[in-house]
Amino acid sequence: MSTESSSNNGKTIAIISYITLIGWIIALIMHMGNKTKLGAFHVRQMLGFMICGIIFQIVVVVLSIILAAIGSALLAKIFGIVVLVVWIGFLVLWVLGLISAIKGEEKPMPVIGAKIQSILGGLFN
Repeated sequence: MSTESSSNNGKTIAIISYITLIGWIIALIMHMGNKTKLGAFHVRQMLGFMICGIIFQIVVVVLSIILAAIGSALLAKIFGIVVLVVWIGFLVLWVLGLISAIKGEEKPMPVIGAKIQSILGGLFN
């Protein structure tokens, strides 16, 4: 784990984990073949990030159905703006996670990263 080759592999795994679901699956497979602390950290970060995105999208769909039933155009516009702002926030978190992986750092994403590590901390070690 302390050799340069292992460190580079951990960094490669960390970076690949941020490239879509397919990249995450590839990174997980690579990590299982050559486990590194850096690789495990970023595979966990991205898994938690994807879970948060899925949960948010489910909430958006449910609230959209409720708003459609209410029929308020103003609420629908406000809701649309809030959803857009949150998705931009998700994009910023993703970029910050990717930058951390590129630098080879185990820096959690703001807001959600520390919680992800506490919940998923035992995975992929």
